[in-house]
Amino acid sequence: MPTRLFHISDVHFGVEDRAALDAVAGAVAAERPDAVVCTGDLTQRAKHSEYAAAREWFAALGVPVVLEPGNHDMPYYNPWERFTDPFRRYERLRAAVSGGFESPDVVLVPLRTTVRAQTRFPWSDGVVKPTALNAALALMEALKGDPRTIIVIAHHPLLGDEGKPHNPTIGGDTAFARLAAAGAHAVISGHVHVPFDQQRACGGQAMRMIGTGTLSTRLRHDAPASWRVIDCAPGGAIETHLRLVGAGAPSVI
Repeated sequence: MPTRLFHISDVHFGVEDRAALDAVAGAVAAERPDAVVCTGDLTQRAKHSEYAAAREWFAALGVPVVLEPGNHDMPYYNPWERFTDPFRRYERLRAAVSGGFESPDVVLVPLRTTVRAQTRFPWSDGVVKPTALNAALALMEALKGDPRTIIVIAHHPLLGDEGKPHNPTIGGDTAFARLAAAGAHAVISGHVHVPFDQQRACGGQAMRMIGTGTLSTRLRHDAPASWRVIDCAPGGAIETHLRLVGAGAPSVI
């Protein structure tokens, strides 16, 4: 059996969609995926109460949890903490609910795309700093010759919309090309609240980009709440199915 991941993102505890969370939790209980991977924006304003709600929900799933922070996961009402220790609250959550994940089929490589501040507005868009990219590339170097599928996990999509010249993720083009050249098979992300599954190319390199929707009430472009099932086998074999949350049981695409 391939390794099964449930990919969720943009839960935004504080403005979460309880029906969507219940649908995911019910599916986890029924299907027992190998891991739940959340690619950021766990909270809306990084409040202690929101992190407490996230901790309670993730801990109750009873399966391995893999987290990556989003731009909403740094303190909003405490500028001092945001600039001095922006990921402290997130790291406490990760330490409490994320006990590690190992699979014979797939390995997950984190790539930090969130920063405490930028020289542009809005600060919500992604930035891949050289230190973050080099950390991911070091993990990729250690995986040379590994037969497993390699999936990079990030909050922001590394490339912009197809057919549009602007990429809102600074450094995303370089990161995409270098990670693909290093052997990554796909990058999964959230942030845009709209699901996608595309084969993309940049800098002479090709890689799959996979995104899931939100589990919050902050819907965009008429896309309903959703999460994605990702089945992985060695050698870059990836199958995905999008689950939409609506009236009654979630539908599958």
